[in-house]
Amino acid sequence: MKTVKHLLAFLMIILLSVFLCSCSQSAKAHAEKAIKKDLDLLKNLDSETTMQYISYQELFPDSDDSTKLSADIKEVFSLFFQNFDYKILDISVDSDEKNASAQLKLTTLDAEALASDFVSASLQEEILETASGKENDNGNSLEQRYLLLYKLLKNNTYSSVERNTSIQLNNLGSSSEPDWEITHSSSLENDLVGGLITYLSDPDLVPPAETLTVYLKTLQEMDVKQMANYLGLDSILNTSDSAKNAIASALMEQFHSCFNYKISSTSVSGYLAEVDAELTTFDSNSILTQYEKELNTYLASADAVIDGSQKRYNKSHELLLDSIRNNQATITATAATFHLTNDGASWKLENAGTELGNAIFGTLTASPVPEDSTEDNE
Repeated sequence: MKTVKHLLAFLMIILLSVFLCSCSQSAKAHAEKAIKKDLDLLKNLDSETTMQYISYQELFPDSDDSTKLSADIKEVFSLFFQNFDYKILDISVDSDEKNASAQLKLTTLDAEALASDFVSASLQEEILETASGKENDNGNSLEQRYLLLYKLLKNNTYSSVERNTSIQLNNLGSSSEPDWEITHSSSLENDLVGGLITYLSDPDLVPPAETLTVYLKTLQEMDVKQMANYLGLDSILNTSDSAKNAIASALMEQFHSCFNYKISSTSVSGYLAEVDAELTTFDSNSILTQYEKELNTYLASADAVIDGSQKRYNKSHELLLDSIRNNQATITATAATFHLTNDGASWKLENAGTELGNAIFGTLTASPVPEDSTEDNE
């Protein structure tokens, strides 16, 4: 009789274990179904689901407006999630089947590379707007930032990366009629976009050396008016008349024909940094030396006396233009040191126009031909 009782008790334990295991497996299956339901919609580029998980303003919390984005701009997330994928590694359900946790492996676009490109492109736009004399009141708008993000995603190719994440779920129903729902959180939101939110808020994402590179590359894209305005070289890069315009154009040709750079070292102390770079540019001393030589020869001639002040003024411009056009000498400045400051959002070059202008144009930051040369003092 005892044997029968023990056997029945053993069978009851087995049946209870099977029942509990069956319930647990059922709960896991329902939780897994809830995960797949939402994440498959992200894979299928469902904008409504994207809006549930990704707050458009969360990417740029410092944006100064809350304007609703246009349908076109919302395509940013369609581009971002076009290669999105996931794999459920494990699901655990609490004994009361009210809460569950799932471990996932996410495959997302390389958000760090995208964020780095975004910060660099934003700085480039800011530099060019300053150089053009524009005051962009919308520079901090949500719309403009997403337009830039859209442009990067549309024109660039980014590799895929993997990261693990944990998802929490709540059962809003019961054990018999479960209704599992993923718990939304800022951490999950950040993981779903590959850490993009974290990367965009990192003030050191683009380090000082790379920041300086953005400034130098952007200079190479400027036209003569932009460069004159940005570097404060209105005197030497003056386009107000044909003679001055020819000189400005010749200097720009000199700049584009030989300008190069190499970052040699960086030192950072808190929010301050110094970047040393070797800049190869035209030899302004050589141009000035040749100009002054030719000018002195001319001024010592009888022609200079006969010409009068206006012709001497015009001749000075001609000689300067010839000296620039005929110059083939370049110089590599090994001690060009640039100072940068981190404003809490990113690194910026201090006194950018002055530092870059002096480093590139050297002794030719101002025209050697005085504006009062037209006065006839004879």
